[in-house]
Amino acid sequence: MSLKGKRIGFGLTGSHCTYDAVFPQIEKLVEEGVEVLPVVSHTVQSTTTRFGEGAEWIKKIEEATGNKVIDSIVKAEPLGPKIPLDCMIIAPLTGNTMSKFANAMTDSPVLMAAKATLRNQKPVVLGISTNDALGLNGANLMRLMATKNIYFIPFGQDAPDKKPNSMVAQMTLLQATVEAAIENKQYQPVIIEKYKYEQ
Repeated sequence: MSLKGKRIGFGLTGSHCTYDAVFPQIEKLVEEGVEVLPVVSHTVQSTTTRFGEGAEWIKKIEEATGNKVIDSIVKAEPLGPKIPLDCMIIAPLTGNTMSKFANAMTDSPVLMAAKATLRNQKPVVLGISTNDALGLNGANLMRLMATKNIYFIPFGQDAPDKKPNSMVAQMTLLQATVEAAIENKQYQPVIIEKYKYEQ
């Protein structure tokens, strides 16, 4: 299916090492004719890492989408009643944000945008990037996988030899996952051998 003309929210959380894999997918959506509304967590805005400064990433996503970032809970709330989305993406989704989402906590712009989208019974697509998906966060991952209108970009272990609990989404499958989610389907297979996939 074509995503042209769709309005899609794109939430980024603090897995800074994953941004280089995510940004080409944002650009691809824009090229497809999608109206992409960027939403950023407080961590994205305020954190400087070896992968860049928060302000630099904000500038990049605004340039890529042509829209100002939604950077507060107050700005994100209208994505439910006044500015409804066809789909909300969170990629990368950190373990911290995944834990909060699975337990109904809404303390960031990204989580508010996701909650507003679910309220409208529209799909939320998650691209995980967490070091503890097979650890303490496993229960939260399974809770979200069993929740209506939540879909996952296929994911797998990215470094099983060094980080056996870590799982990361294969971001190149983002668009295909969104297309399926809008039709109320989970793109399959959802669990992949990411380690081998990238060899």
